[in-house]
Amino acid sequence: MGQAPKTTIGIDIGGSAVKLGRFDEQGNCQQSLKVETPQPATPEAVTAVVVDAIAQIDPQGDCSAIGVGVPGPVDPTGKISQIAINLKNWRDVPLGQWLEEKTGKPTILANDANCAGLGEFWIGAGRSFQNLILLTLGTGVGGAIILDGKLFTGPRGTAGELGLITLDLYGPECNSGNRGSLEQYLSIQAIRRQTSLSPSELGHLAQVGNHQALDFWRTYGHYLGAGLASLIYVLTPEAIIIGGGICESAQFFLPTTLAEIEHRVLPTSREGLQVLVAQLGNQAGMVGAAKLAWDLL
Repeated sequence: MGQAPKTTIGIDIGGSAVKLGRFDEQGNCQQSLKVETPQPATPEAVTAVVVDAIAQIDPQGDCSAIGVGVPGPVDPTGKISQIAINLKNWRDVPLGQWLEEKTGKPTILANDANCAGLGEFWIGAGRSFQNLILLTLGTGVGGAIILDGKLFTGPRGTAGELGLITLDLYGPECNSGNRGSLEQYLSIQAIRRQTSLSPSELGHLAQVGNHQALDFWRTYGHYLGAGLASLIYVLTPEAIIIGGGICESAQFFLPTTLAEIEHRVLPTSREGLQVLVAQLGNQAGMVGAAKLAWDLL
């Protein structure tokens, strides 16, 4: 009998669910599983649930490596989850080491937005490009940078916090300590603060031609375009991928985003630039975590 083809496991740990998938080298998912995040989501409880779930999708222990996306920064070694919002008592948790000890498999961690960016780069909207940025528009605004086909996280592992760039010197306070960050204009909380409605409610209103909702999304597009202009000047990517739940209303804000970029960015810095909507939805983090594991081998 021939040896089983190599696979890696990608894991996306969120506040309410943990998603796992086993992937081959081409990004084909062999099997996936979703389990509830234990409440309270202490490091020990989450680790136990993850180890059990790994055993369920890889009962023979055939996988070659494990990648894990976590909601927060990771140390430069990719072993320690430094802090994870929405998870209880989660500070400097050596999750990578714990999983290696319990599974015997090499394990690497990364921030969940970075994993989403890697996933889109591998088999999603970014697969035709070597230089791209991903912006996830959700509860917060996350980011990922791919340069020359590799995830860029900087010397301390914390680069790519694209949602925290300054848009307005005197704007609303941000949890990061900044004021007027991009996140304060584009996140779900920011939308609720401005309109008292959820993005999906505003999307439905825009669908039926509500003028106030259409005006809101146009303004939203201008803010997004202004933020992206700064990132384009610094990174001159081939593509920008917009992900996260708010993208369901992309048709209402992307036209003004593109107009804003054209207005603000010199043609030499945006030549050939494509702005695309992410393709992998909420699977992107799991897919990117598996790619992270492949890059270990």
